[in-house]
Amino acid sequence: MSSINSHAVNERTTEQSRRTTRKNLVGIGMGNLLEWYDWNVYASFAVYIAAHAFNNDDPTSALLSALAVFAVGFIARPFGGFLFGWIGDRKGRKFSLTLAILLASFGSLAIAVMPDYETMGAWSSLMLLLARLLQGLAHGGELPASQVFLSEVAPRKHRGLWSSWIYVSGTTGILFGVLLAAILNLTLTTAQLDSFGWRIPFALGAVAGLYTLYLRRNMEESEVFKEVAKGNASRKRNIVAQIWEHRRAALQVIGLTIGLTVAYYAWAINAPTFANTQLGMDRGLTLWAGVIGNIVLIAVLPLWGMLSDRIGRKPVMLISAAGALVLYYPMTLWLRDDFMVLLLSVSIMSALLAGALAIMPALFSELFPPEVRTSGIGFPYAFAVAAFGGTAPYVQTWAASASFNFFPIYTMALLVISIATVFTVTETKGKDLNVLGK
Repeated sequence: MSSINSHAVNERTTEQSRRTTRKNLVGIGMGNLLEWYDWNVYASFAVYIAAHAFNNDDPTSALLSALAVFAVGFIARPFGGFLFGWIGDRKGRKFSLTLAILLASFGSLAIAVMPDYETMGAWSSLMLLLARLLQGLAHGGELPASQVFLSEVAPRKHRGLWSSWIYVSGTTGILFGVLLAAILNLTLTTAQLDSFGWRIPFALGAVAGLYTLYLRRNMEESEVFKEVAKGNASRKRNIVAQIWEHRRAALQVIGLTIGLTVAYYAWAINAPTFANTQLGMDRGLTLWAGVIGNIVLIAVLPLWGMLSDRIGRKPVMLISAAGALVLYYPMTLWLRDDFMVLLLSVSIMSALLAGALAIMPALFSELFPPEVRTSGIGFPYAFAVAAFGGTAPYVQTWAASASFNFFPIYTMALLVISIATVFTVTETKGKDLNVLGK
């Protein structure tokens, strides 16, 4: 009888563990999906936002103003990385993630209900600016906090595989944004899009954010943070001093990020737009090439994550970054007004870059002790993404119109820095994330 009861208890414990895992994965995935979705739909509907948030007597000036506000969101990200990193290390990963999605949802709702410039004048512009600042702060903290949380709740032997969920869910958010934009363009007239249609994606984002807020309130805090919260004295120390103490790891985060994030933005995000604006390709064809390339990215991410759990983080990072470096210039020369060439080049480069993208959350988390983990990752990672990834599409377009296109050399130089940084990192596969710093 006792063995039967013991078996029943074990089954209940296993089922409870599975439910907790599902809640954590869905909560992290939804928030990360919405972060990337928000960024994508703003860029997709920037023309309509400009017409309603700014004086549209000069449409070009209004569009530039809307794009400048888009850039402000990137500028806010490092501050969000620092703020929410501090919150994550002091109040908990779950609390940080819950607050981040609340602010992001509020920002989406503010854009959805924003009054027209003709009605409120400059107050509409200000409302848009504040909404993007909130989203920038929230998203700057969302990604590092979700990386840390996911790494800490993952089984040690499968941390690389679980780590890939960050870019799987994020890329899915991009595809949702593209799909929604395509559906709205097909089903609504230009007048309807200008009147109310452009607000729909932001309203949906706000509603989905509230659902994600509910999911995250029901997540289980990571056991690693629970151990830190039991009275670790370092939690009372100045966070800046702690980051400075681990400055080598913080610099490694920046070094690993800059080359790979620029290459990622150039190929997985901006290549279809570049082919349309600079090579004269049909917008519909370039859009489909981008969609298929991102599906390829989603498909291979878990494979790279599993490989890193077998052979280590460093070999996968080196294969990914070195492969991107070697193929970058040939792929750039190959690119021309041809759908199959664009599709293959975007897919090949995305598949290569997926190796590094899949395991970055695990590798970054393994570089820091738990008491400074989200802070240590938050600011340097958000800074690198904002300063290099956020400017990549602009620099790529600007360089293409110059007398000499320096963008490939610029990106390859940054990839060399990322590769060099890999050699400074100690192999971290299977590391115990519960080990406190000194």
